[in-house]
Amino acid sequence: MEVILKEDVANLGYKNDIVVVKSGYGRNYLIPTGKAVIASPSAKKMLAEELKQRAHKLEKIKKDAEELAAKLTGISLTIPMKVSSTGTIFGSVGNIQIADELAKLGHNVDRKLIVVKDTVKEVGSYKAVVRLHKEVSVEIPFEVIAEEEA
Repeated sequence: MEVILKEDVANLGYKNDIVVVKSGYGRNYLIPTGKAVIASPSAKKMLAEELKQRAHKLEKIKKDAEELAAKLTGISLTIPMKVSSTGTIFGSVGNIQIADELAKLGHNVDRKLIVVKDTVKEVGSYKAVVRLHKEVSVEIPFEVIAEEEA
């Protein structure tokens, strides 16, 4: 079943992509939740016309994403966390903590755009990926260190 995505869907595609999904997934999840519509010939024509009209807007969005990516390139974060005596941190480090650290440096990035590949539960060095646009992503290295006790 072919559907046109109305919003970004993780591990499937981005807004306005035409993707092939299993019929149950399309009929029971994507279409009822408003994430997609059936890719009929008329819907495809409407999509093509809409994309043609919005091409310059999309180019500006991509350009802004590339500028932000250039600013984020070369940044390395250090995240202090409370640590047990064995080196295991209390809780875990996720996209929220990385977004907070980037905000402290003056880069406001939506936490939903940040993907941490590994589960971060110990002190050490890791990498996170910031997906700013479907064609623009930046890898940010970060280090988890023990928080200083006062």
